[in-house]
Amino acid sequence: MHAAAAPVIRPARPADEPAVLTLATAFATSFTVDPAAFKTGFARVVDAPEACLLVAETDATVIGYVLGFVHPTFYANGPVAWVEEITVDAALRRTGTGRLLMEGFEAWAAERDARLVALATRRAAAFYLALGYTESATYFRKLLVER
Repeated sequence: MHAAAAPVIRPARPADEPAVLTLATAFATSFTVDPAAFKTGFARVVDAPEACLLVAETDATVIGYVLGFVHPTFYANGPVAWVEEITVDAALRRTGTGRLLMEGFEAWAAERDARLVALATRRAAAFYLALGYTESATYFRKLLVER
């Protein structure tokens, strides 16, 4: 038996919308993904210069994605990058796909002179520690709109 080829990491295209919606719906735990809101958001980020939406594809199937942004800051003396979402199809986790997605995002952020990459997680601390991330802060949130 041959080992499966590593997935290709590439920028998302409009045609990826249904696959990313399926993955986002499975990923979400705090909110329910609304397909109409997703469609609007997907169209906005797919070409936005401050946004990075990468997909992992294998055998012409999207199996994961990472969504993040770069923005200016004062504290870091320049831009920082923030990962909003990253997920891989549950059946294909622990295959290196998440690592490849994060490496792709880090490269994108570095091209934009980001000083650091940050994110929040509840379920994947060990994954990020294995990638060289360190715990830095406590995450707080305040809902402005109830859903």
